[in-house]
Amino acid sequence: MALLEVQELSKHFGGVRAVDCCSFTVEEGSITALIGPNGAGKTTVFNLISGLLKLDTGMVFLNGEQIDGLQPHQITRKGVRRTFQITRDLMEMTVLENMVVQSPTDGFMDIFKGGILRGERDRAMDLLDFVGIAYLANEKAKNLSYGQKKLMEFAATLMKEPLLVLLDEPAGGINPALLEEIVDRIRVLNKQGITFLIVEHNMELVMNLCETVIVMAYGKVLAEGRPETIQNNKEVLEAYLGEE
Repeated sequence: MALLEVQELSKHFGGVRAVDCCSFTVEEGSITALIGPNGAGKTTVFNLISGLLKLDTGMVFLNGEQIDGLQPHQITRKGVRRTFQITRDLMEMTVLENMVVQSPTDGFMDIFKGGILRGERDRAMDLLDFVGIAYLANEKAKNLSYGQKKLMEFAATLMKEPLLVLLDEPAGGINPALLEEIVDRIRVLNKQGITFLIVEHNMELVMNLCETVIVMAYGKVLAEGRPETIQNNKEVLEAYLGEE
């Protein structure tokens, strides 16, 4: 059963077609990769799904319900969470405060919340413990390493018990040991019922972790299938490496 359906999605920036009639589905309970060369339109698709950009044409469905046109906090409330290539932490806030602030479901009104509720604190501490950085809860985000910021952002996506998590280059800029920890936690969460759509350039990670791989090039879906099928797809190899 499809949890996410992207139908004929398009987004133009001036004369550039960043996403061009892009369609694909993500099955409920899956770990799916969205890959492609630089400039293929992958992050733009994430921005369209999560409501950060308004699409020019097309539709996005979550569990059969159309969500394009909703505000980002409304899409979050529906169960879609995401990370970014470059972490968007609030540097002067503590890790615990970032966990709560980065989980908005009421939009502008979240700004006026009076402190952290006990339930939010308990949930945040449990998740920080899950990713191994509970000891940093009261540390300011500016003092964290890049890898620790990645873990904090990953944990923050889980605050509102998501149906679908969009991970934008989780392996980017982190060491192999930390990446292995993140992969292990993705597998645990997936077994608990969370669906993942992952943009990633680390092909070893993609081939070992993901059940389905969707390949984009020039804003379009070029191929889709099992990792072993994608590895041997001539069009995919040409898109990455050129014809010769």
